[in-house]
Amino acid sequence: MKHAIGIIGAGNISSIYLENASRFRNTRVLAIADLNLDRARAQAEKYGVPHVLTVDELLAHPEIEAVVNLTIPAAHAEIALRAVRAGKHVYNEKPLSIHLEEARQLLEEAKANNVRVGCAPDTFLGGGLQNARKLLDEGLIGEVIGFHAAMLTRGPESWHPDPEFFYQPGAGPLFDMGPYYLTAIAALLGPVHSVVGFSRASFPERTIGSGAKQGQQIQVNTPTHVTASLQLHSGVIGTLTTSFDTHWDKYDTLIIYGTDGTLVLPDPNSFGGVTKLWKNREWTEIQPEHGFTQNSRGVGLSDLLYAHDEGRSHRASGDLAYHVLEAMHAILESSEKRAAVELGSAPERPEALAVNASEEMFE
Repeated sequence: MKHAIGIIGAGNISSIYLENASRFRNTRVLAIADLNLDRARAQAEKYGVPHVLTVDELLAHPEIEAVVNLTIPAAHAEIALRAVRAGKHVYNEKPLSIHLEEARQLLEEAKANNVRVGCAPDTFLGGGLQNARKLLDEGLIGEVIGFHAAMLTRGPESWHPDPEFFYQPGAGPLFDMGPYYLTAIAALLGPVHSVVGFSRASFPERTIGSGAKQGQQIQVNTPTHVTASLQLHSGVIGTLTTSFDTHWDKYDTLIIYGTDGTLVLPDPNSFGGVTKLWKNREWTEIQPEHGFTQNSRGVGLSDLLYAHDEGRSHRASGDLAYHVLEAMHAILESSEKRAAVELGSAPERPEALAVNASEEMFE
């Protein structure tokens, strides 16, 4: 069954969602909306979307069952709340919201309206991390002791056409890139219990390096180098660092340490990749057996709709995204208070994907 979806937000990230929606067996894009209707029309023409609508028109459209919310982070909660109040499932780009209170309200209202909330990232459903999940569950490295996660870059202003929002509250490296790492950690190892964080903004201004806005200055209003220690409910402890301030050529790192070996995982912001095993003093590369090794953004939405039809839990859930949001807020709160902060949420690990899931979900 093809569920009709509407996309709100026609920016850079919309292209991969539009491309993949036509590949999943259970989704079809009926309409796209954007505050810039010319941008929406261009995407509609390129990807064969039947209707270009205003946001109000899309949310009121009787055929649309689910809304993909690709607006800027500051608008995620507002648009998602309007969607669930209109009786539609909603799938947000990350983060779920900027504010925890809005995120809680969204989940409560979705439940009251009998609709579902999903949220990116769904990269943990890709072949690379699902392969790592299988290896961990099989006990390849014994009992997990700890992990190290890091995303280190010099920031997106050198290449992004509209980078201003990256340096405002609700973004920065923690809220922009942290969800990939924290979601992977929670999906692979279980939820976070408590955190201790430190943060700083190394540069008060940034200069846009390309495009029509080249040379314009950005005022930095959020931390741009953040590091934290995390303790999971399982007792596993690890570190997370996210930065827009660093010069480094290995920007994506997720390593899991066990009693019998170590796994170096693929980039959590990708779907494929090889898992490297260090055991018995030698390296082994393990290729993924699962599908979704190419850019499969939207698999979380497809799974949400299948789950709704089948009466089961969906994997890239609002509860998981809320937990990740709470962890990020806790890290910044800890940095301000100079004290450990405990989280209140503790979602179950999402169910693993079957090896042949891509064959069942892709056309």
